[in-house]
Amino acid sequence: MHKRIFTLPAVAVALSLAGCSSLQTKLPEPDAQIGDKWQTGGTQSTPANEAANAFGTQIAAEIGWRNFFTDPKLEELISLSLENNRDLRVAVLNVERARAQYRIQRADRLPSVYGSASMTRTGGDAVAEVEQYEANLGIASYEIDLFGRVKSLSDAALQSYLATEQAQRSAQLSLIAEVANAYLTLSADQELQKIAQATLDTYLEQYDISKRGNELGSVSNLELSQVRTLVASAKADLALYEGQIAQDTSALSLLVGSPVRSDLLPSTFDLQVSGVASLPSGLPSEVLLRRPDLQQLELQLRAAKANLDAARTAFFPTISLTGSLGTASGELSELFGDNTGTWSFIPQISMPIFQAGRLRSNRDVARADRDIALANYEKGIQSGFKEVSDALTLNSTLANRRMAIEELVDAANQAETLSQQRYDAGRDSYLTLLDSQRTLYSARQALVQSLLSEQGNRIELYKVLGGGWNEDS
Repeated sequence: MHKRIFTLPAVAVALSLAGCSSLQTKLPEPDAQIGDKWQTGGTQSTPANEAANAFGTQIAAEIGWRNFFTDPKLEELISLSLENNRDLRVAVLNVERARAQYRIQRADRLPSVYGSASMTRTGGDAVAEVEQYEANLGIASYEIDLFGRVKSLSDAALQSYLATEQAQRSAQLSLIAEVANAYLTLSADQELQKIAQATLDTYLEQYDISKRGNELGSVSNLELSQVRTLVASAKADLALYEGQIAQDTSALSLLVGSPVRSDLLPSTFDLQVSGVASLPSGLPSEVLLRRPDLQQLELQLRAAKANLDAARTAFFPTISLTGSLGTASGELSELFGDNTGTWSFIPQISMPIFQAGRLRSNRDVARADRDIALANYEKGIQSGFKEVSDALTLNSTLANRRMAIEELVDAANQAETLSQQRYDAGRDSYLTLLDSQRTLYSARQALVQSLLSEQGNRIELYKVLGGGWNEDS
């Protein structure tokens, strides 16, 4: 009889352990269906160990932001934003919260030991008063994880915690890029304001000359009106840039998390904030896997897979143990005396019999969550591929556009100088001179915008390749 009692649990344990592996689902492989070429066609997707990388001998994810950015003011602003930005602070606190949740879930894999002491006094009109003292040390409802349910829940909490950590890195990466772009935008608007002010000063001087000429009859009303038009246009641009500079400063202060000191604002127009070498002709698609946001999506997929494993184990019996060891006595002074020991042992098996489809529905929900996580992961890979492809495409086109606009500025400068000489010599009309001045003004504005776009795309490429969350290489 005793042999039978001990054999049946042993057989049950063996069978459950044998079936435990079948409850673990396989992690699905993402099929993002991305091409083997970037959109430019000139940058082939080659093996990571054979292709030149985008930033010299290191991949972007290994280049610290202090090594990428060369402007000391910008580095100081980025450092302040990492300390004070509220969005990043929330991301860090989310990591701490996820870590605590994982520790709570992991604690279920070990028995919880408790200690208790109590005094009970009972009595009544017809019952003598009785006192009972107890002290116990025991285990409360410890689940024997035969089918891996507790382990799966712990794995899901771990993967969620790691995903939250990657989300914090991704938030930091985005913050650094936003601070750099806000700094560049402020610098560009300040330069545009200087151009508008210098142009306005020139137009005002010309207007005064033209007004006197008009009074003397040497300048027509049409020419005077044309100069007034230029003056009004320059004033409108100046007011526009003043407002944009105020907005840029406010945006930068919001990102930094505190008002920006005046000594940290850009003082000169120098958009060459990156000292990293230019891009090579080959770039592997494997660099996408270094991005924190894609690692976050992969970890979320693993967490969803673990939750599905836990939902599958709900169809199997649950075995829990509760036990205690202690002493009991009617006198407090004799609580730990001889012959006062007590013990209890309560094993419990709970088997689902009828749940009205609840367990099956929970499993279906978990499976749908896993498939959603897989689809999000595949979409993340596709979006990352597009972002890198677009940045690579713009990298060359923006450089070509900037060089073309530089040629335009040189030509416009020369044309304005020649027009001034021809007007002074009486060979061209004043309208021709005004037209050349308008062309030069527009070209200088376009050059500033082109430089801003080129450097902004360079920062974007650094970001989409996974760089920016390390401080040092």
